[in-house]
Amino acid sequence: MISKVNIIPLLPKPLKTSYIYQIANMAKLRKAVAYRSIERPYTRRSKFKKHNFVRSSPNNLVVRYEMGNHKKKFEYTLILRTKTAIQLRHNAIEAARQSSNRVLEKDLGKVGFFMKINVYPHHILRENPLASGAGADRMSTGMKKSFGKPISIAAQLKVNQPIFTVSVDKGAIPIARAALRRVYTKIPCSCSIELIDNKEKK
Repeated sequence: MISKVNIIPLLPKPLKTSYIYQIANMAKLRKAVAYRSIERPYTRRSKFKKHNFVRSSPNNLVVRYEMGNHKKKFEYTLILRTKTAIQLRHNAIEAARQSSNRVLEKDLGKVGFFMKINVYPHHILRENPLASGAGADRMSTGMKKSFGKPISIAAQLKVNQPIFTVSVDKGAIPIARAALRRVYTKIPCSCSIELIDNKEKK
């Protein structure tokens, strides 16, 4: 006689709250044109609760702000400046950092350059969530000039403000230019590259 065997189904492991939050943000991520114009004032964050205008904000995706050899004094410095006033989201800054840093480390190694991000995403972007799709007008009527919920963070840039700075020796200038051109494809604004001779500063 064959005995009955209890088959226990293997259930998938529950996702962590941080993963669920990232997946939800990936689905809702809009194009940069929706947030690049500077319209709202700064929304202040503080470690003191009474000084906070916004009580919660998304985590900053920018991992590092300084890369390479920060102890060595290089011969030349290349500065990437924006030509327009714009809001730059933290995911665009991190994507530009990874893309340009990959080029520099591949050709110059980890000690043959020094790159620095000159902006920090202080500004909190807010949005009033509304229902979309068929019959959405009956579900939610919206609210004019609503404060909204925090959805992302961004850096507010002025005209001619430096975004990225790369310091290299004379022979590595073309590689540094190529790395800064990689930033063009990741940020939604036109930029210019300025070359500075560090010897002339002395």
